[in-house]
Amino acid sequence: MSVLKIKRLREGAQLPKRETPGSAGHDLRACIDSDLLIPAGESVRVPTGLAIEMESANFVAIIAARSSMAAKYGITMGNGIGVIDSDYRGDISILLRNCSQEDFMVHPGDRVAQLLLMPVDLPEIVEAEELSQTQRGEGGFGSTGRS
Repeated sequence: MSVLKIKRLREGAQLPKRETPGSAGHDLRACIDSDLLIPAGESVRVPTGLAIEMESANFVAIIAARSSMAAKYGITMGNGIGVIDSDYRGDISILLRNCSQEDFMVHPGDRVAQLLLMPVDLPEIVEAEELSQTQRGEGGFGSTGRS
């Protein structure tokens, strides 16, 4: 089992927590002193008050949106996902995007994202003159059809 070291950078910062035994991600909570408004159509950076240290460069922390926030309120992550490299030691902040037509309020301690720890393959990069042929070939996005 891997170990993730977590340092609280601010008073009130809460350690990530899995809500159920089957949860893949640990919920991250907003570490803010008062309510934070995300106006409709805009993005806001939400601090967690936490810094992390992974065991090695063979791991990456992925920050993912909470599906319930997107489904219920139109709140997603402004950058799709967050990638926390193994050598980053600063505050883990979440860029939340309000895709709805209504303003949204983040309250202190709200669950705002999920933290997943993933292994990373660090391959040697080799330039090639040719690549092997596949059935798909150069077919791009949507080229394999709908069903």
